[in-house]
Amino acid sequence: MSRAFFIRQPLVCLGVGCYLVLVMTGCGMETGAAPFTVNPHRVDPYKNFKFRVKWDNQYVAGISKISPVKRMTEVHRHRSGGDMNSSHLAPGTTTFAPIILERGRTHDTVFEEWANLVWGMGGSNGTEMSLKNFRKDIMIELRNEAGSVALAFHGYRCWPSDYVPIGQLTSTGDSSVAVESLTLQCEGWERDLDILEPLEN
Repeated sequence: MSRAFFIRQPLVCLGVGCYLVLVMTGCGMETGAAPFTVNPHRVDPYKNFKFRVKWDNQYVAGISKISPVKRMTEVHRHRSGGDMNSSHLAPGTTTFAPIILERGRTHDTVFEEWANLVWGMGGSNGTEMSLKNFRKDIMIELRNEAGSVALAFHGYRCWPSDYVPIGQLTSTGDSSVAVESLTLQCEGWERDLDILEPLEN
């Protein structure tokens, strides 16, 4: 078990009487809150190879890769003529990156069925897409090594903008599996705050 040591270091720049409190553990110098509050014995971050995806209240089988869950906020630069030779930076519109799902190709058609709700080959006028059902909310679960849900993210109003029923095929190189992928446009995501750190035994 690591031991904590507290050091009072004067901060000259903040004036007399101010002190910086440093917490030193057996793994090195640390500041701030513990990374795992329920399991203080844990020092390793969660791994990236245990996860599941759900929509329509069902887990999707076989997903092997998920692109980063990411949001971006535009940066607007502005300055007035009397400012120094630098700009002020202000946040603009926030957008959410597409979420790309990949899995080995099987006879499960859940990717294809959702993609066909956006546009289906052979659909007549009025039936080309399902305006009522083509958007779905999804959930991405990150699990710890024991399989318990550690974090979960909700993606809202997602729809497939790109569907690859079978990826590149080649007779040379490594003996890989055939892959299908689904690219989901997303209008927002948030972490599920009801999912708390699971107790590890």
